[in-house]
Amino acid sequence: MKALRSHAIGGPDSLTLDELESPVPGPGQVRIKVKACSINYPDVLIIKDMYQFKPARPFAPGGELAGVVDAVGEGVTQWKAGDRVIAMMGNGGLATEVLADAARLFPLPEGVSFETGASLLMTYGTNMHGLLDRGHLKAGDVLLVLGAAGGVGLSAVELGKAYGAKVIAAVSTEEKAAVAREHGADEVVIYPVAPLDKDQSKALAEAFKAACGPNGANVIYDIVGGDYSEPALRSIAWEGRFCVVGFPAGIAKMPLNLTLLKSCDICGVFWGAFTARDPKANAVHIAKLFDLLKEGKINPRVSATFPLDRGGEAIALLESRAAIGKVVVTMD
Repeated sequence: MKALRSHAIGGPDSLTLDELESPVPGPGQVRIKVKACSINYPDVLIIKDMYQFKPARPFAPGGELAGVVDAVGEGVTQWKAGDRVIAMMGNGGLATEVLADAARLFPLPEGVSFETGASLLMTYGTNMHGLLDRGHLKAGDVLLVLGAAGGVGLSAVELGKAYGAKVIAAVSTEEKAAVAREHGADEVVIYPVAPLDKDQSKALAEAFKAACGPNGANVIYDIVGGDYSEPALRSIAWEGRFCVVGFPAGIAKMPLNLTLLKSCDICGVFWGAFTARDPKANAVHIAKLFDLLKEGKINPRVSATFPLDRGGEAIALLESRAAIGKVVVTMD
């Protein structure tokens, strides 16, 4: 088997393609022949030791994959060789074979490609938890999504529409604005490149307010952070919910007097911890995602694919914030 691994702290160009022995599944494990592994922002951070979890080296990044079961360990009865599955892992997915906990697999629905399957759970799963459990999104709400053209952002736009919200997509380019509209955004705000000076920040806040309407945004879904967070918070509705999802533009320092003036909440969205703490609730969300996929209400946009030996380029594309939708590494 082959795996693209991190041997030392570094960027995407530090990864090496290694030849390894096939792993043997232990009790409660299955071995999966990986067909596709999507790239997510934690993959950018984990190889630099900047993520919450720091696995022992050497390790392969890649936390979300789809493939075919080819061996099962002792005690595994719910899966068999030949089953098409989606697996969630902390890391290890950028490999031709992986071992996975049988309890953390989901069946890949018939007719769904491996590339789509590998692009479904982390983004849409994060947003089901973030929008519903943390943001308490409901029909008729105004939802402002920052970074709305990336994998997490586009899926938030789609889910917002599926649950009856008016969706405002905030993006950095006209190209990304067009993609957000294709996926259902009602309004689009194009923000300038950071750093923002005081006048630019004020102008962006006014643009957000104009797009959200006189009552403001009931839910703000901040996938970007940095200089964009405060202008967004200034557009929040009375008793609105500001969801902190990620911060590729930097960790914002928020003026907390605004939370008092709007009687609003700032809350974190940590889907990985949620899945470990409440797997039953997560399973309910995932079942609903499969329903929405079948109904055509969501559809992961895979904008770029790379072979395994170019997996570092896939991570670099995400790191550059130039990616639109999902980036996937394929093994065949």
